[in-house]
Amino acid sequence: MGNLYRAISADGSAFAAVLDAVDIVSEIEKIHKTSAVVTAALGRLSVAASLMGYMLKGEEDSVTLRIDGDGPAGQLVAVADSMGNVKSCVNNPVVELPLNSVGKLDVSGAVGKNGTLSVVKDLGLREPYVGVIPLVSGEIAEDVANYYAVSEQIPTVCALGVLVNPDLSVKSAGGFLVQLLPFADEKCISQIEKNVAEMRPVSALLSEGTTPQEISEMLLKGLEPNELDTASPKYKCDCSRRRTEKVLISVGTQELRSIAAEGKPTEVCCHFCGKKYVFSPDEVAKLAEISTEEADE
Repeated sequence: MGNLYRAISADGSAFAAVLDAVDIVSEIEKIHKTSAVVTAALGRLSVAASLMGYMLKGEEDSVTLRIDGDGPAGQLVAVADSMGNVKSCVNNPVVELPLNSVGKLDVSGAVGKNGTLSVVKDLGLREPYVGVIPLVSGEIAEDVANYYAVSEQIPTVCALGVLVNPDLSVKSAGGFLVQLLPFADEKCISQIEKNVAEMRPVSALLSEGTTPQEISEMLLKGLEPNELDTASPKYKCDCSRRRTEKVLISVGTQELRSIAAEGKPTEVCCHFCGKKYVFSPDEVAKLAEISTEEADE
């Protein structure tokens, strides 16, 4: 499980959320068998989704982050609920690239620098909230901060990091969000800018055993931070046979009848967890009839 810690400044003008997600990103690598650079990219996106999901109010609310870039990894998707639990997937889990100019995993090279970041918030309303912005770097943290600045007009600092061992296991993973409320004064802004500038990379801090609480204290140093809450989010896929049936029904009557007529079992694999659901020809035929009934209503 992850370790999420949130704190707020004494005057309520600045807020910090920090997540140690090494267990979550380790599960991502295990499920998707990602190469090092894709582990870093999908891990970063999943950490951001978890932090953003935990900020949602409603119990059934969720947020989906999707990056459609021009890099070899293809589309990356991360979905989080209001407890910060997250699931994610990627089109191409294995991408091999040389290290970037500073000797780090080339996340922007895998993701691409041209494309979009989409944020979809399902808040239980008739239509979800959708924000789409161009990628600014493909490094993900900068793109998330830009999303908040452009789409929600919330000044935000975002840092995300994943360290991968030579054997492809995850050494550390996590990130933070710092946000300013509209009444934050220049002194508060300057203090946070100073604090962030003095900090080492979040992945390095976590790899050395620095806790999310300690990182939040670094971020809000000089602002008398108080604890808001803590959580233990995890990698969690909510797929089920019933959900899979609904997906098949959405294919349409004619297509389902064609599949059933082939007389072979139909296997559907969940993109997020790899679980396989098998349907017999008779079961597919029954779903075709349900599809017909729904179309007639």
